[in-house]
Amino acid sequence: MAPLQTIHKDGTVTGVEDPEEALEILRHSTSHLLALAVMELYSDVHLGIGPATSEGFYYDFQTPHRLNEGDLEKIEQKMLELKNKDLSFEPSIVSQEEALDFFHNQGEGLKTELIEEREGQVLSCFKLGTLVDFCTGPHVQSTSHLGAFKLLSVAGSYWRGDEHREQLQRIYGTAFFEEVELTDHLDKLEEALKRDHRKLGKELDLYSVQDRVAPGLIFWHPKGAI
Repeated sequence: MAPLQTIHKDGTVTGVEDPEEALEILRHSTSHLLALAVMELYSDVHLGIGPATSEGFYYDFQTPHRLNEGDLEKIEQKMLELKNKDLSFEPSIVSQEEALDFFHNQGEGLKTELIEEREGQVLSCFKLGTLVDFCTGPHVQSTSHLGAFKLLSVAGSYWRGDEHREQLQRIYGTAFFEEVELTDHLDKLEEALKRDHRKLGKELDLYSVQDRVAPGLIFWHPKGAI
């Protein structure tokens, strides 16, 4: 595979040859595409963070719209639409004061909190379409350089992992350079799910989860009793 051309916060472009580093950059860039898609589809959306992970990426959102599994296909289609527009990742260097003014005016309280902690630092942002995100990069040069991706699930989260802070909604996804790599990964996930004992127990009518009684409380059925 040819080196992945990436753009840094100062605007310089370099090639990344290390496969793991390149994949991390690809996934981080895909998380920005996810954020742009969600902001274009839904109103009153505010941003948390959206890092790459060892298995893919996620992005945390603060929104009154209750995201569910049914939203994922619509969001994914929007991501594909935006990817095909070949949008550029545009970096900019800003002062802390400039960043605070911008994100405060955008109503991005969570981003503002992160920026306030960078006292006296020179900061960077990346623009993608109508999305401006507080980020150090690097990123792919444009969305046409993104690979194959899939949104996997929606879950709840807390800002900075603190249960006393804001409740957010997290969308998980994964991305690879080639469609065949994505397909192979999804096949492995499906096989792992089939081996999930909890899923197997439900299918065999061994037990049920009664969230109305108590969250996560298992009720064993006669066939599951020992």
